[in-house]
Amino acid sequence: MNTFLGRFRHFLDVIDPRTLFVTERQLQECIDLLNLFKQGTLPPGVTHAQLWQAQKIKQAIVHPDTGERIPMPFRMSGFIPFGTPVVVGLLLPNQTLLSTIFWQWLNQSHNACVNYCNRNASQPAPVSKFIQGYLGAVTSAVSIAVGLNVLLQKARRFRPTTRLLVQRFIPFPAVASANVCNVVLMRHSELSEGISVLDNQGDVVGTSRIAARHALLETALTRVVLPMPILVLPPMIMAVLENRLPLLQRRRWLVLPVHSLVCLAAFSLALPLAISLFPQMSKISVTDLEPEIAMATNCKIVTYNKGL
Repeated sequence: MNTFLGRFRHFLDVIDPRTLFVTERQLQECIDLLNLFKQGTLPPGVTHAQLWQAQKIKQAIVHPDTGERIPMPFRMSGFIPFGTPVVVGLLLPNQTLLSTIFWQWLNQSHNACVNYCNRNASQPAPVSKFIQGYLGAVTSAVSIAVGLNVLLQKARRFRPTTRLLVQRFIPFPAVASANVCNVVLMRHSELSEGISVLDNQGDVVGTSRIAARHALLETALTRVVLPMPILVLPPMIMAVLENRLPLLQRRRWLVLPVHSLVCLAAFSLALPLAISLFPQMSKISVTDLEPEIAMATNCKIVTYNKGL
């Protein structure tokens, strides 16, 4: 987990959509098996592969701070299956004002729920913060997308084909800025109240506002990088395919299925790359934190959960 490649392989397990089909009974068996491992009372015959599989399932479903089950559509393993239809909708050509507003609203609604369900929950936060972040993200996304569409319609110098191509790139700045707004507003309470920092034994040594700033910055950067391949690559690929493939020119009904497959492939690549940029349990020197943290522990390095 200290290397990008290691985190990438780890998050491929976290986003594995097969964990969506794990039953409550199977999940409880995995949790019980991991508890036996911690207690040193594993029954004979349990393999390392079974332990890793149990850990994979638990990490995909159970929040590390609250211990609660994350609802299926808002797990990282459900981000691609449930998010791909929204991405396809965002990138549809010839968007109307109403369709632009609808898809931006739906995208930020999904993102807000994913952010909330995968947040750092070491300190309690009121639901009002979630609502504030949700409204801020939706407002910023819709405003930017609609504003850019209006400017594009007034740009007379663009040819129709060029205008259509530029229009397909409009969702990216709208989504990227709204994602940052979503994270900052929804998790703003962490900046004032701080988040828990842990020693090398996993024990809480205090709460830190400085660690909270680092966690929010890392998460915000992840949310900017995430939509890049998803919202930039498909328009470029589809423009080439539609111009070069006679089949798509003759049978226009194939454009949407091909577009959906391209978006699915881009999403599947972008998500593990983006969330692997930073460790989920990030490390920071105690000398960079508040003095009371340094006084509370003999460790030189402490960790914090930045959330996903």
